[in-house]
Amino acid sequence: MRAFKFIGFIIFGLLIGGGLYLYGMKANWYGQHRGTGEIAGVAIPKAIIEARQNAQIMSAAAIGQDKPKQILFGDLHVHTTFSTDAFLWSLPIYGGEGSHPMADACDFARYCSAIDFWSSNDHAEASTPARWKETKDSIRQCNARAGDPANPDMVAFVGFEWSQVGRTPADHYGHKNVIFKGLDDKDISLRPIAAAGPASQTIRKSATRMDWRVSLADFKHRQSYYDFRTYASETRAVPDCDAETASPDLPPDCYELAADPGALVTRLDAQKLDYLLIPHGTTWGFYTPPGTSFDKQLKAKMHPEKQTLIEIMSGHGNSEEYRPWRAIDMVDEEKLIAKCPAPSKGYLPSCWQAGEIIKTRCLAAGTSAAECTARAEKTRTSYANLGVAGHTIISGEEPAEWLDSGQCTDCFLPAFNARPAVSAQYGLAISNFDDGPDSPRRFNWGFIAASDNHRARPGTGYKAYARTRNTEAAGVINEKWRQKLFPTQEKLATPLPVTRETVWNNAGFQLLELERQASFFTTGGLTAVHSNGRDRDALWGAMARRETYGTSGPRILLWFDLIDNAGKAHPMGSQVETTETPRFRVRAVGAFKQKPGCPDFASQGLPSDRLDNLCRGECYNPSDERLKIVRIEVVKITPQMMQDEPVETLIHDNWKVFPCDDQGQGCSIEFDDPDYVLGKRDALYYVRAIQEATPTINGANLRCIFDESGKCIAVNPCYGDYRTPASDNCLTDVENRAWSSPISLRSVALPKETASLDHN
Repeated sequence: MRAFKFIGFIIFGLLIGGGLYLYGMKANWYGQHRGTGEIAGVAIPKAIIEARQNAQIMSAAAIGQDKPKQILFGDLHVHTTFSTDAFLWSLPIYGGEGSHPMADACDFARYCSAIDFWSSNDHAEASTPARWKETKDSIRQCNARAGDPANPDMVAFVGFEWSQVGRTPADHYGHKNVIFKGLDDKDISLRPIAAAGPASQTIRKSATRMDWRVSLADFKHRQSYYDFRTYASETRAVPDCDAETASPDLPPDCYELAADPGALVTRLDAQKLDYLLIPHGTTWGFYTPPGTSFDKQLKAKMHPEKQTLIEIMSGHGNSEEYRPWRAIDMVDEEKLIAKCPAPSKGYLPSCWQAGEIIKTRCLAAGTSAAECTARAEKTRTSYANLGVAGHTIISGEEPAEWLDSGQCTDCFLPAFNARPAVSAQYGLAISNFDDGPDSPRRFNWGFIAASDNHRARPGTGYKAYARTRNTEAAGVINEKWRQKLFPTQEKLATPLPVTRETVWNNAGFQLLELERQASFFTTGGLTAVHSNGRDRDALWGAMARRETYGTSGPRILLWFDLIDNAGKAHPMGSQVETTETPRFRVRAVGAFKQKPGCPDFASQGLPSDRLDNLCRGECYNPSDERLKIVRIEVVKITPQMMQDEPVETLIHDNWKVFPCDDQGQGCSIEFDDPDYVLGKRDALYYVRAIQEATPTINGANLRCIFDESGKCIAVNPCYGDYRTPASDNCLTDVENRAWSSPISLRSVALPKETASLDHN
């Protein structure tokens, strides 16, 4: 009897204990704050830095580039698990490998990718006062290990990302990185400034709520989910700042907001800061409403002059190229009424394909052709009026059903669902004439590229490996979890009754195309600067004067100069007022071919377990042989000189193309443009140095299967989840490249007798 009572007490105790534990799980008693981690590495040996510089000098001399500035490579767009999406994708159910703190980024940049500079850019929408302080402290620690401040092995900058998402084209401004020059508190914003508006605030306050039962279902990894819920509650706990109070007068522990780029600039300028404001991911249709354009951002109140650089390439694809097609046709912008355009050469609108999906299902169900055609038309119209959530009207949709709809099929590594009116080329071609026809307002961007990596891995483009770690590919680990999070729906032959109001009231990741986009993630690009030295001031000076270029990952060497009549070279990024026929010079040298593994200094500078965990056995490890430059492409843009001048007539892509006979030393060409003087209008020029093809992750995007006419009839997506094995890097040979910053020429009215000038 006593034994039964004893057993009963044990059972009762277990029930009480289990109940308390379950209550604690629900109340999240067990979650812990995740910090920035511990930096393990020390400065790279001085001899390694000198060897890199000497190799660059020798390559420059071989192609005739005398007394060159140093070309330094870096990544100005890096996230850690202080960003909500980064933390989410690090969770075990999404195949994540755990926390990626700021310390990882410092060690990865120094030893794995071996870059010269980088910046932290976690989303301001997920920041808290504690995280901002930890971020600044960690970046300072990273710089403290860089050796001589006048000649450091690496420079780390403090920054944040302003991640604005609008519901409509009229209120969408996109994402901007803000980077600060200095490291003292007086040189850095008092707090990250987040984007106001319903979309970004929904992500902050609602999308970070995770059902506590996830930690029960994946009990082995429960601590990760506990910590995420703690992270989310910390984010939501910060009160909003007073919107009418200037930044310097706000209390230190509130959440500061800016509704648009103009408000962001106003708040930063009120603090008297030296900063860079860099738009990025501009054409990325994952979150950008169809119909969005750069035009509204040229208004004076938006301070376009503050946008010094633009990120034209990242791990989310290329935002350089303009195309005349559109995802939707706006019928009434004020009332937000749109229609679906018909397919055009090289472009299949997703709204059109939505109609085809419904029509195919409808006919398969035995419904009349007339009724199925009517359903298809209704589907197309509904899709066109739902913005980025158009795909949600198709029940039980599979990524393969969409074929290559919505994609720029002839762009270089395009962004998913590319929006051409927010491409760099479009932005450089438009003008604002609010101040009169003789005072056009324009963007004046220098070009950079970056990774936008969300796993604390700056500069991931050095090798095409570890797709699920070095790109943004992420997804559920098996079919069980896919069904839990995204249950299979019946494949209906009619569109779902989704309205704009239901979409707006339920903003969040569930409205976005999470699966198809994985086929468009690459390892990303790099920023290159022509710098007078390795220190912070020299780097900042180069970026401020736009003497920068971007690459799609490889460390291509590129020089682009305007040579005036006196023989003076004006480098990329220059603005020149001239009446002369411009003459240009381009010199480019391919990136070093990579050896497998890591160099000796990496294994000597980091503990072996940390090196293996961060670099996964592969580091930047150059051989003595360079890849070849196969051609130089020149792009000329003549910005609008009058209101409503058609943009497609102003962008001259591949205006000139020069084949390169690169025998290992690189490529050098010169050209001029007599039409500049004859045309009597402003112009800008930039070049692309195209390198011989090498294997590239997601180089073929959706991997279409084409019929004899070249039409995509099936796709083989490269999924971020279990459906594509992590061992499959989805490689395709691609001609990687470097984009110079533009050289802008301002024309002056010329007498008829000076139609051209002699350069001799």
